[in-house]
Amino acid sequence: MPTATVLVLGTCDTKLQELLFLKDQIRRQGSVEAILLDVGRDHVEHHGVDISQAQLVEDHGGGKTTTNLPRGEVVKFMAECASHAVKQLFEKAEIHGIISAGGSGATSLAAEVMRNVLPIGFPKMIVSTVASGDTGPIVGETDIAMMYSVVDVAGLNQVLRDVLSNAGAAVGAAALVYISRKEKPEGSSIRSRKRVGITMFGVTTPGVDAIRSHLESRYDVEIFVFHATGHGGKAMERLVRQGMLDAVLDLTTTEICDLHTGGVMGAGPDRLEAAAEAGIPNVISLGATDMTNFGPKDTIPEKFQSRNLYQHNPVVTLMRSSEEESRQVGQFICAKLKSHAKKPEMVQVWLPLGGVSMISTPGGPFTDERADSVLFSTLREGLAGSGIELVEDERDINDKGFAHDIAEALARLMGL
Repeated sequence: MPTATVLVLGTCDTKLQELLFLKDQIRRQGSVEAILLDVGRDHVEHHGVDISQAQLVEDHGGGKTTTNLPRGEVVKFMAECASHAVKQLFEKAEIHGIISAGGSGATSLAAEVMRNVLPIGFPKMIVSTVASGDTGPIVGETDIAMMYSVVDVAGLNQVLRDVLSNAGAAVGAAALVYISRKEKPEGSSIRSRKRVGITMFGVTTPGVDAIRSHLESRYDVEIFVFHATGHGGKAMERLVRQGMLDAVLDLTTTEICDLHTGGVMGAGPDRLEAAAEAGIPNVISLGATDMTNFGPKDTIPEKFQSRNLYQHNPVVTLMRSSEEESRQVGQFICAKLKSHAKKPEMVQVWLPLGGVSMISTPGGPFTDERADSVLFSTLREGLAGSGIELVEDERDINDKGFAHDIAEALARLMGL
């Protein structure tokens, strides 16, 4: 069995005892080594620290030090230093997993390093005092595993020992699986399958299911479905940038609505850029652009309380896109594709004129022909002369015929 190495990243000036315990628990498994990287504010001398704070700053600090830096700046500076160090270790294949333990500051620092440097699929874990709260800003679009410490990471006790022991075992096992996977890659037939990313929402699920079934039954492809909750769109674009997707069927672009209205499922201002810049086959539609997502109804901003609202479930309330919001969505799509499409001939935009979600078809609670008309006309006008093909279809986005045809359009762009 190969030996895996886990990097333990933490602030040794405040958590040395706990980090040394975690390091020891990882090494107890057999065939797993652990190295401790100190990202604290102050240098600590200890034989158990493998990469000291002083060495880290000397090698990667560009001549700067932490002296007299405010706390927030220290975290930023040490994250930059650690990112350089971890990147080198990863690129040399000297580490096969990473773990951190601490409070909010250490969690923020470790998460930044993991998000910025390490790809999806590389084992990442953080034992944190804030893991039971909103971890979206920490995890982002990555696969960081969070484990709640239950008690503060401040002195070893039975609870913390148990938690750290479990975490060490988990990341050690993951590191062994990771190195084994790297040493024994999948067969050539699996590697040769084209990888397709598809975006989905609850109200576009029938369409995505039909697309997936159609592609998988006819072509040698591997389908990756991303839930368009904000982080889902970001995750898909991250995989595109990592070269892990060969084509995209961006059926559900609802995250753009939340970006413009302040909903809870926005994917940021860079949405739609990755696939366009990569020049890969890229078919885009308007799934769920009839809605913005909010939490429970009483959390919706006062200015929207009189709008057309629909309770999707007890924790999700949808707001129908207005004509102006529909115009903004259309303008965003046009601007992004026209400015970022490396190969316009590899991009298509499909308009499902019969409805962009299962609740905006005729007679549905979000039926609004005027808003839809504004959305469609904005795209017609905005993409004219761009070299990007616009396809208008009378069916709705969940229609099986629409699903089959848009899937075939992607297959043709892929040369299947």
